[in-house]
Order: sequence, then C-alpha cells, then structure tokens
Amino acid sequence: MENNLAVKQEETAIVPGFGTVQGFESLQRIATLFSKSTIVPDKFKNNVSDCAIAIEMAGRLKASPLMVMQNLYIVYGTPSWSSKFLISTFNQCGRFEPITYREVGKKNTNTWGMQAISADLRTGQALEGPVVTIEMAKAEGWYNKNGSKWRTIPELMLRYRAAAFLIRTTAPEISMGLMSSDEVEDSHEEQLDIPTDEIKKNANTKTIDVHPIPDDEGEPDIPETPRPEVPQPKQETPNHKEEPKEELFDEPDWA
Repeated sequence: MENNLAVKQEETAIVPGFGTVQGFESLQRIATLFSKSTIVPDKFKNNVSDCAIAIEMAGRLKASPLMVMQNLYIVYGTPSWSSKFLISTFNQCGRFEPITYREVGKKNTNTWGMQAISADLRTGQALEGPVVTIEMAKAEGWYNKNGSKWRTIPELMLRYRAAAFLIRTTAPEISMGLMSSDEVEDSHEEQLDIPTDEIKKNANTKTIDVHPIPDDEGEPDIPETPRPEVPQPKQETPNHKEEPKEELFDEPDWA
C-alpha cells in the first residue's frame, strides 16, 4: 500500500518547466525567487524571464540553477557557456572519463597544440577530439583579434578550445547546442564603429587651404547677364478712309 502511494505521489509531482500549466506556474514562482536574490549575477536580477529560462535549462542538464546562471553568458547577443562549466558538466555526467590533454608540436611555435581525450565508460572506447594548434588559431583569425587571449594565455586557450571541440563532437547534448563564450568572442566579426568621443574630438580639425585674392587685382569682374528681349505689342493701323479736304477758292472779282 505504501509503495503504491509513493508511486502515485511521484507521478503527480510537478516538474517546473514549460510542458504543463502547473509546471509553468511552479517555474514562475521559482524564477521570481531567484530574480530577487542578491547572489545571482546582475543580468538575472529583477529579470524573471531569463531566470525561468536558466532554471529550465538547469533541469534538462540536471545541474544547479544557480550554477547555470553563473556560467551562462550573453556575448554579442548570443547565449553561451563558460568553458569551465562545459568541462565540469562533461566530467560529472557519469558517462565519460574526465578529460585529459595530449600536447602536440613544439611549444611557442605555430605547431604547438592540444588534443582533448576521454573514454566512454559504458563501452571503454577511447574518445579523441580534434587537434587545436596555434596555426589554426591564426588561420581562423582568433589569434590576431584585438584583445585576444591567445597571445597572452595560449596554453589555456588551447585546452579550452580542444575540450569544447571534444564535447561538441562527442556529447552535443551537454552543451545544448551552445558554444563556449570564448568561441563566440573569437568567431564574432569586428565592426569598425567609430566611438562618439572620437568623432567629437576630430570634428572640424581638417584645414582647408583657400588662396586669397591679391589686393591689387581687386574684385573679379562679374559679367552681366543679358536680359531677355520682351516683344513689343504691334500697333494696329485704324481701318478708316481719310475724308478729302475742302478746297478754298478766292472770291471772283465780279462778286
């Protein structure tokens, strides 16, 4: 009897998520609680919607919601994971051996690289990810980007990228289709946006060379624009006959 009761309680348990109305209401309550917390990252404070999404993702990964919030980043408008979170999730999922690394090439040269290695615990099959080298980083444009970490901490970047490649090719469900934040930063195309301060600083600084007119030449003559001729109205000749003038005769002498 007790076993049957336990099974019924398990079947009727509400799972926070978007699948059912009860689950969605439960998700909203939990998200509201997290949004009012002072220890969640700033991007989740007073943001119930993002908290709800992070909690739902944590449920699918079977991870702590707070851990997901601390390791979920928005880079150039794209959600992404921290490389440390991807590696720890892979190592603790119970399906694979913890990731180890094989160093290849000569250190501090273009041939220097890393390969992430693991094994499937169920079958014992060895798992090897793609080799990542400094030459690849330069060819892909990661190395020479402004503020690139490949030039300052190359060994760490080689390990992070090699692990991300292994996880995405071996267990993409762990990353849920998202890239690491380092990958998003490296793959983002730089925009040539000129800062507003720089525009204000350089405004009206270009000198235009204008040659003055010598005093002895005076002002140049400006030709007069000819006025258009206006046709004069034609005068009409009055159409009437001129009456003959009366002739004057001298009086005769005999009158």
